[in-house]
Amino acid sequence: MLSLRKQPPLAPEVLEEAAEWLMRLSEGGLSDHERAEWERWKASSPERDRAWARAQLLQSKLDGLPPALAMSALDRPSHPERRAALGKLALLLAMMPVGWGSWKLAHTQQWTADYRTRVGERREWVLADGSRITLNTDSAIDVLFDSQQRLVHLREGEILVQTAQDASRPFLVSTGQGRMQALGTRFTVRELNSRTHLAVLEGAVKVMLADNRQVAPLVVNAGQRMDFSAQTFGSLTPTDRNVGAWTQGMLMADKMRLADFVAELTRYRRGFVRYDPTIAELRISGAFPISDTQRTLNMLVQTYPVLVSGHLNGYWVTLSPA
Repeated sequence: MLSLRKQPPLAPEVLEEAAEWLMRLSEGGLSDHERAEWERWKASSPERDRAWARAQLLQSKLDGLPPALAMSALDRPSHPERRAALGKLALLLAMMPVGWGSWKLAHTQQWTADYRTRVGERREWVLADGSRITLNTDSAIDVLFDSQQRLVHLREGEILVQTAQDASRPFLVSTGQGRMQALGTRFTVRELNSRTHLAVLEGAVKVMLADNRQVAPLVVNAGQRMDFSAQTFGSLTPTDRNVGAWTQGMLMADKMRLADFVAELTRYRRGFVRYDPTIAELRISGAFPISDTQRTLNMLVQTYPVLVSGHLNGYWVTLSPA
């Protein structure tokens, strides 16, 4: 028998049905008739049987789920908070068996951080020295200032840094791949796929690799960008003029592949956005609002030969050719 991981993806409608039954069973009080209906649902197709197997796998972990996903008080199916909880539960089922661990790790990292943003949120903070840090969507940092240094550790996500002058203490930003020392500057840092992406807007930044001290630090000047791993530097290239557009609430696309556009857009909304492989290379251009991702999807439909269909109360969106 194939493992759950190797089997084809389950349809969102089936996942939503499984999530609904899981929530109803966790709330208790099902009549004999309802339990018989549940049994018939499970046996009605192999796909529903697979979905319930995932539900059972998740059910063993329900004691660790946030209360919002087990709202016994919200017993009306049309209740908007219940529908939102149902969508989140269906998403966890879609990602099982590995999704729960990833979800729990991400939220643990976020909620123990000094500063954090939720999905779709952007916030700016002024630190104790007067430096300004803007966090992009779903980001988290720790801040450690002492008499020797000013250190910001990027746990995940993306930040824009505007440093304040302090001749006695260097300003450092660290990631899993290395450490960056600001040389009186304004710059963005994003950690993605075990690489750090740095873009310098003003001044300069000196970069030191985490796991290769034999390589001399590299200085990245204003107008340059670079990505690096823990052991190697990437190439220096000109900074994209739209690199900080997210601070203004915009996603800027200039002949961007639809596949890459979707990857960026999903950073700003909860749930899944999937696309038909036949439109992956469609080129997208324009300015799109990241604070209203549904509006962005509507703009795609109006401008390009793309259809958008939603499931799971909007948590699962599919793009297909028109």
